[in-house]
Amino acid sequence: MAHADSRIASDIEAYLAGQQEKSLLRFITCGSVDDGKSTLIGRFLYESKLVFEDQLAALETDSKKDGTQGDDLDLALLVDGLAAEREQGITIDVAYRYFSTERRKFVVADAPGHEQYTRNMVTGASTADLAVILVDARKGLLTQTRRHSYLVALLGIRHIVLAVNKLDIVGYSREVFEQIDAEYRAFAAELGLPDVVSIPLSALRGDNITQSSPNTPWYSGPTLVEHLETVDVDDDRAGEPFRLIVQWVNRPHLDFRGFSGLIPSGVIRPGDRVRILPSGAESTVARIGTYDGDLPEAVAGQSITLILTDEIDVSRGDIIAAADAPPAIADQFEAHIVWMSEDELLPGRRYLAKIGARTVGMAADHPKYRVNVNTLEHTAARTLSLNQIGVCTVHFDQMTPFDPYKDNRDLGGFVIIDRLTNATVGVGLLNFALRRADNVHWQALEVDKAARAALKRQRPTVVWFTGLSGAGKSTIANQVERRLHALGHHTYLLDGDNLRHGLNRDLGFTPADRVENVRRSAEVAALMTDSGLISLVCLISPYREDRRMARDLVEDGEFVEVFVDTPLAVAEARDPKGLYAKARRGELPNFTGIDSPYEPPEQPELHIRMSETTTEQAVERIVTYLLNRPAEPR
Repeated sequence: MAHADSRIASDIEAYLAGQQEKSLLRFITCGSVDDGKSTLIGRFLYESKLVFEDQLAALETDSKKDGTQGDDLDLALLVDGLAAEREQGITIDVAYRYFSTERRKFVVADAPGHEQYTRNMVTGASTADLAVILVDARKGLLTQTRRHSYLVALLGIRHIVLAVNKLDIVGYSREVFEQIDAEYRAFAAELGLPDVVSIPLSALRGDNITQSSPNTPWYSGPTLVEHLETVDVDDDRAGEPFRLIVQWVNRPHLDFRGFSGLIPSGVIRPGDRVRILPSGAESTVARIGTYDGDLPEAVAGQSITLILTDEIDVSRGDIIAAADAPPAIADQFEAHIVWMSEDELLPGRRYLAKIGARTVGMAADHPKYRVNVNTLEHTAARTLSLNQIGVCTVHFDQMTPFDPYKDNRDLGGFVIIDRLTNATVGVGLLNFALRRADNVHWQALEVDKAARAALKRQRPTVVWFTGLSGAGKSTIANQVERRLHALGHHTYLLDGDNLRHGLNRDLGFTPADRVENVRRSAEVAALMTDSGLISLVCLISPYREDRRMARDLVEDGEFVEVFVDTPLAVAEARDPKGLYAKARRGELPNFTGIDSPYEPPEQPELHIRMSETTTEQAVERIVTYLLNRPAEPR
């Protein structure tokens, strides 16, 4: 939607060309519940004459049905589109509106005010250049005001408009406005927010939205629209070192090879020296290509194709950077994580991280602390739940070019994805690379796994027994080890109960502790494999992703998953340790098969159905498989 322009009817091409030349401002409105965010955007659209006649007619009807302003138009309904929002008079989802004025184009995100919708607010703020934080003049700064301000600062928004709303209800009091302004500026200084512009307004009455209000003669600053049209945010990125995220290797024919992508920061010109990361190769820019022809210069925010003077290897996801100021490369970081899933963060669990145009494997350690965003206090935490924010050490599975998030959102922010469901479960903001990543290196050893295995005359293997408690895993594994030992093989049995007496004695049975239990056991099994042993690991290990992690720690063909498949009723009837009975009485929470799920293997090397076979037959089958399996992995 755009403002009225006579060129639309007389010269549409000139009008469209003019629209392309306008700068774009993305901003978010946030604040506590009922501070008037949706009403403010509705008033903005209405007074800027950006509401079509049919929309206005529908608004009149909706205002009578769902409005809160009596016979007057309820402008909040222009934004609150969900039925639940209208019924409750609140914003739940992030509502986006696209419009333009004579001087600028805008994308505005109306963020929900309730604490339980923090993840929605984070989503809207992640691409914003400016935040309009509303404060009810009657209530002053509230907990949610501080909460949203912290999130805004965390997400790298540096331009803030403090909109002191509903000033009409307090008689347009200058004292009230100045008191709120002073209190907020003190809080903003704690958060490191340097650019705060305070505007007294009434979204309901239209004061200081598009025109200066006669009701606030003591205020000489800009109206909200004037400030939004003139605030300068582009230079923030243009002054940073040059970066280009390669999204496509453009090779339409043998005589052309370019690298297309978005410039998140900096300026580039033909003749500039660039470095390709993570490879470290260097070249010089020959041309800057676009659909409309070559450019003499490209700046942050533009999508271009770079043609280099040298034939060097560049792939999707690589970073082309200024040679004299490249980003760092690392695989271990400290990061803020905002958790956005109903299922809590499981430290040690492998996720995917989408950073720039790259997708890498990722795992997070237990949080160093969780941030109470209402008080800014740091509290201890074992994991993160929905809408919680914490600081963690994260590990990527490959060296990754990055800038700290505070310097570059595109190279410092990443999305966390569940590997099984592909659902977005969180977002991360890189603070810095860990020094230990530079200080700790793999030590080259002269005696390797092949030499150790040759001495033992066996093929190193992890035999991973999984199944319900009472399925018979330990019994079968113990008999398998006896048979292999009698045949002269070097083995070691890692039983879950035994490990919990030492290595894993600090772990409970929460989902997070179960993941860590499997991770530690898998790391030990991988070391034993490197020593040339056949290690037999006997764990319930209820989650597929954790068993996949254990498999990936060793080479192809070195992991044999044995699913000891015993029906729950049979395992519970055996109940050799009395655990099922305790779980049924509620004395053992998070017990697998009762109130905690078990995810059966989908393609195990060996599926032992205990309802169809004896323990002796199962042992014979496993030993035969281990001794006669093909040299090549399946």
